[in-house]
Formats: sequence, structure tokens, C-alpha cells
Amino acid sequence: MAYQIKLVEKKQIAEGTMAFEFEKPKGYSFVAGQATDWTLINPEETDAEGNSRSFSLACAPGEQVLRLATRMRDTAFKRCLKRMPTGGEISIDDAWGEFILEGDQSVEAVFLCGGIGITPFLSMMKDATLRHLSRKLTLFFSNKTPKDAPFRDEINALATKNSAITVIETMGEPDATWQGERGFIDQPMIARHIKDLSKPIYYIAGPPQMVAAMNKMLLGAGINADRIKLDEFQGY
Repeated sequence: MAYQIKLVEKKQIAEGTMAFEFEKPKGYSFVAGQATDWTLINPEETDAEGNSRSFSLACAPGEQVLRLATRMRDTAFKRCLKRMPTGGEISIDDAWGEFILEGDQSVEAVFLCGGIGITPFLSMMKDATLRHLSRKLTLFFSNKTPKDAPFRDEINALATKNSAITVIETMGEPDATWQGERGFIDQPMIARHIKDLSKPIYYIAGPPQMVAAMNKMLLGAGINADRIKLDEFQGY
């Protein structure tokens, strides 16, 4: 089913990255971590990639808005999205996707992501906090620098509010004042924060090359494939 929804707010959330919040249609439902298709209505311009894109819902089901977040590449779709005025409309479909929290609530979920791959995990962490869930969630969040990290303040605020959430940030090019982890997410880094690597369920989101590298690393560490969930997205 298609819904036309109005833009409520747009803002920059990191270097070259924006978030767009829309009114939530009555009766619209989804599971934290799912995505939907977003379609421009009579756009001023278009290109060969068309007027629709798939984005994770960067919000919790219990919130009163629907939010997408994206790196702002120079495409017709994103130019139109950036120019959209408050009150402008976009069309969305029903939510879809199986990249959601599953299994025993006593089993820790470990999230591995880089950059805008944070969106499904933000949805999951916000949902867990709003519903007062006790499942342990540990996020490894990789970015080039702090200013490149989408939703950084919001994520750390969730970890402060919810003791079941742990956030480990790592930066590829930090300055001398950075106190957190450095470099890419790897097995030694995960082992510094997870006592037994075989126990959690792992969720990986990001560009295909990152997802492939993280999956290979976990399999090489002896993690069973059925304990690894993947969500690849193209950087359109």
C-alpha cells in the first residue's frame, strides 16, 4: 500500500549526511530494523536511477514520525530531496525486510556498522529503550572522524539512558584528542569488549565491501554463519 506523507523537518546530522522526518500515517506499522521504498512525487528532475530509493527507517515504531537518513550524493533524487520544503510530500510503501532482532532475549546482540549503516541499529536501540527491553545490545560504530558519524549524539544519549546499550566508537582518522578505539573494526577490537565471541548474535550493516569484510572476519574467528545477520546497501 502506498502512503503520501509530509516533510516535517530536515537537518544535517554529520558531514555530508542529512536526515528527513515525515509525518507518520495513521496505522503505519513496521519492525525496528526494517526499510521501505521512498518515491518522489512529480520531481523537478530525474535520472536513469529513477524516482524511488530504499532506505531503512531511522526511527522506532513507537515514534510519531518516520525518518530516513542518507549521504547526500549528487544525484537527481537527492537534489530533489534536499530542496523539498517543509510540507512537501513523498510516497512510501509498506515496510519490508528481515534485518530485525530475533531469537532469545537473553542472548547479546552485537552490531557492527560504519557511517550511515547505523540507521537500522538506531531504530533497534530506540525501540529497545522506548519499550524498556533488557536485551544487551553492543554497537561497534566505525567512522572516519567524529564529525562524519551520523546520529552520534543521539546514539550516545541512548547508551546513557539505557544501561543495556553499550557503544564502542572507532575512528579511522581521529585527532590527538580522541580517546576511543582507532582503526577498522577487527577481531582483536571486538575481543576487547566481548568476553566470549561465540555467544552473541552479530548484525552487520554498511556498504557491501564492509559487510563482506566483517562477515569474513567473524567466520574466520569461528563464529557460526547462522549467528551472523547481514544488511548490505548500495551508496546511492
